[in-house]
Amino acid sequence: MMKAHLTTLAAALVVAGCASMGGMMGGGPTAVANLEPTKGNDTKGTVTFTQDGDVVHVRANVSGLKPGAQHGFHVHEKGDCSSGDGMSTGGHYNPAGKPHGPQNAEHHAGDMPSITADSYGNANASFDLHGVSIASGSADLVGKGLIVHRDPDDYKTQPTGNAGPRIACGVIRRS
Repeated sequence: MMKAHLTTLAAALVVAGCASMGGMMGGGPTAVANLEPTKGNDTKGTVTFTQDGDVVHVRANVSGLKPGAQHGFHVHEKGDCSSGDGMSTGGHYNPAGKPHGPQNAEHHAGDMPSITADSYGNANASFDLHGVSIASGSADLVGKGLIVHRDPDDYKTQPTGNAGPRIACGVIRRS
């Protein structure tokens, strides 16, 4: 009886230990951007980037968007939101000099899928990025600007995607 109880206790401890380590081992370095509205806008949110091998998982929670609309979402060259209109972040982050485009074709390192707001103006999105990092290297996103645009990205217009004014700005910082 005592041996069975100790075996059960030991098994429970192993499972608990593995479960707590799984969260640490399941992903690598993490970075976060806290989005703040640009002048005259209400858009804000939090975006988390987690490195997992050669993939960066992105989770975005954004509010204050136009309800039911798509919004361009890009990493920009500079981690500088000081201008009030987001223009101080520069152009799309593009260290490899590629054309602007969707994830399934050649694209800037800063090109990401558009986010879609629900009927309340909130967007919750999860997607994966390839060819970038938050750990190191020539396509490291840490220290870059993150922009939400007013309009959807058409993934054709060079070099911006014709996504309109910048309505929220944040800096991607290692966490």
